[in-house]
Amino acid sequence: MKIGSIQLDHPLCLAPMEDVTDISFRRISRELGADMVYTEFTSSEALIRDIPKALRKIKICEEERPVGIQIYGGVEAAMEGAAKVAESFNPDFIDVNCGCWVKNHVQRCECAGLLRDIKQFERIVSATVRSTKLPVTVKTRLGWDQNTIVILDVARMLEAVGVQALTIHCRTREQGYKGLADWRWLEQIRKATKLPLIGNGDVTTPYDVRAMFETGCDGVMIGRGIISNPFLFREAKHYLATGEVMQPASIEERVALCLRHLSLSIQYKGLNRGVVEFRKYYVGYFHGLPNIAKLRADLMQMMEPEVISNRLYQYLEEYSAVTV
Repeated sequence: MKIGSIQLDHPLCLAPMEDVTDISFRRISRELGADMVYTEFTSSEALIRDIPKALRKIKICEEERPVGIQIYGGVEAAMEGAAKVAESFNPDFIDVNCGCWVKNHVQRCECAGLLRDIKQFERIVSATVRSTKLPVTVKTRLGWDQNTIVILDVARMLEAVGVQALTIHCRTREQGYKGLADWRWLEQIRKATKLPLIGNGDVTTPYDVRAMFETGCDGVMIGRGIISNPFLFREAKHYLATGEVMQPASIEERVALCLRHLSLSIQYKGLNRGVVEFRKYYVGYFHGLPNIAKLRADLMQMMEPEVISNRLYQYLEEYSAVTV
């Protein structure tokens, strides 16, 4: 799969997820096998107004490359300006979010709202493409609802305006995250366009990764599945290479990775924000283990990294004693 100068063979991609895929999460995902990552989606209007929070979202580092900055909006001039701002942060490509289903976005004819107005969809993406020298990619959905699935026409349009890759979340906007993602559309999209095609939706196991590749897509994007299992990229890579299922991460590995991730969060955000904003990840690191509620309740009150580390190693000792 080729995007600009990026050449990847059947890449596994980390989905852009609001309040999840910050720089520390992206680095951890790259270390565990993700081939390509994306920033959280960021408002074009906020970027052209130099809003500090928006600018922090698109900060990237060398260790996470290849990385794309994802932007969204419903106004052409704002998208042009935002693409230029994003380009100044030196990502490998710019991705346009045309798939977020949240009501306040679609009401403004941005994100998945563009699926109801294909001409405006085309104008928004074209404005982005012409305003930057970087490759531009798009992430979208099948259509607004089951009665208006327009993805084949959208794919052809995007290829015509110069987009260099297409990611499909295989649900409609109306579905949100409900129901099952319909991967059957990936085969049809593959026939409709020569664009590199990345599949997304309901990828939660290594088996899912292989099955999605079998539809003919060039890459697989993992979203919510990585939150509950931070080791999923590693497990999927192992399964694709060997055909064998990797043993789940040990409790020792979970603790070590959690502390490594926390350290990166503090490095990039400072102590207070780094610790507080990291708290949402504890559930994923210790999903399925006993007494996780008590552990998480304790961790949510702690601010000092040493205290957090001591509590995690205490939990590790307690767990080992019970399982001997």
